[in-house]
Amino acid sequence: MKAEFIKEMCKANPRIPLIMGDESGRTIFHYAVECRQEKVFSLIYRLSEYDRNHILTRADNFNNTILHAAGSLSAHLNHIQGAALQMQRELQWFKEVERILPLQYLEARNKTEQITARELFTKNHKKLVKEGEESMKGTATSCTVVGALIVTIMFAAAFTVPGGNNQDTEDDFLRSLPTKMLFGLFTLFLSIAAMMVAFSSTLFIMLEGESWVSIPISLLAGVPIASFVWMQFPLFLDILKFTYGRGILDKKCKAWE
Repeated sequence: MKAEFIKEMCKANPRIPLIMGDESGRTIFHYAVECRQEKVFSLIYRLSEYDRNHILTRADNFNNTILHAAGSLSAHLNHIQGAALQMQRELQWFKEVERILPLQYLEARNKTEQITARELFTKNHKKLVKEGEESMKGTATSCTVVGALIVTIMFAAAFTVPGGNNQDTEDDFLRSLPTKMLFGLFTLFLSIAAMMVAFSSTLFIMLEGESWVSIPISLLAGVPIASFVWMQFPLFLDILKFTYGRGILDKKCKAWE
């Protein structure tokens, strides 16, 4: 589903966004949320307030709202690195749809399971939450092992709070845990840089006039450390982008014309 294709359809028929997509009663925007197509769903901001509310408050034949669509587990997460960031993205989608949905529809229950969208989200994401916790703890542990060679950086303990993470809301993945991971990785990179400067300086002082020995030793010693930073830095950038980036939806997207 491409935003450009939807725009062309709406040029031909401006009522396309309001037309039911199939026999179940869902519109293209319900499918856009279910398939996590942010460019398509962002087009909802180009509709009039009346039409937008009409779409947002529409439920399908089983009383599933557009927020129930956000509560489903997306099958399009392979492009996101790691279960923790995948869980964060899913939460961002749910929060965005929840934010623009009228309050009286937030607790709507579907007919099939008689559960709200929030309960559906929690049910569908239990496995991803567990994988995300294991992913973040594994990253924290591996970083701690490297950090122990430099200085005692036990930031892995930050992810093991008494009683564990909140299993009812799962909102820890939205900002709290990624922020702690960012801080941990940043301090680790800083410690690695400081250690390499200190190590190289000491070698040059001790082996004054013997640069042909100190330089190769410094380079060889930096290979495993540089490899570790090379592997972890993309994760650092992804966490930074997903947590503090512009967000999922583009509220200033171009109009249908």
